[in-house]
Amino acid sequence: MDMTSRMTAHFNDAISTFQESSQALSGPLALGVDLLFAALANNGKILACGNGGSAADAQHFIAELVGRFERERLPLAGIALNTDTSILTAVGNDYGYEHVFERQVLALGQPGDVLVAISTSGNSVNVALSIEAAHERDMRVIALTGKGGGQFNDLLTPDDVHLCVPHDRTMRIQEVHILLLHALCDGIDALLLGDPA
Repeated sequence: MDMTSRMTAHFNDAISTFQESSQALSGPLALGVDLLFAALANNGKILACGNGGSAADAQHFIAELVGRFERERLPLAGIALNTDTSILTAVGNDYGYEHVFERQVLALGQPGDVLVAISTSGNSVNVALSIEAAHERDMRVIALTGKGGGQFNDLLTPDDVHLCVPHDRTMRIQEVHILLLHALCDGIDALLLGDPA
């Protein structure tokens, strides 16, 4: 096995995936920025959730909002729904793990808020139920998926934003998801603060 060639193949595959994603997702990504900015500008908040690596991405994204991204600004309202172990274990124990995000959206979500729902397959049951709960609360949804979007395709409405990475491999999808989340942060900051000098 030529390990150098194997590693080079990863770079080449990632580059190709980023290029395809740029063509497919730049427009929807701009819509996502507008959606998030409108929520924040109207005293709304951003809820985010996912499992595993997607949970880490949700937490990372919310940290960029509440803390800062690249420039100093006021903190922005966001909550990662996968970080409170007491809620996760209580709801998981009493109702089932599939309800751990749904219950929080129903408790915290308000009309005008936005849910950022992350699932590389688009088939995570607990994230799918959170999308349904968000719609019950008259919230819009930004879904980050891959692998064709899975069952999220049937849950999202025309008012939502679907950022579906055109790849079937989880690692490639997650790599693009990080870029998408950073781009959302950058877009919000650009609307809040203007383009940096």
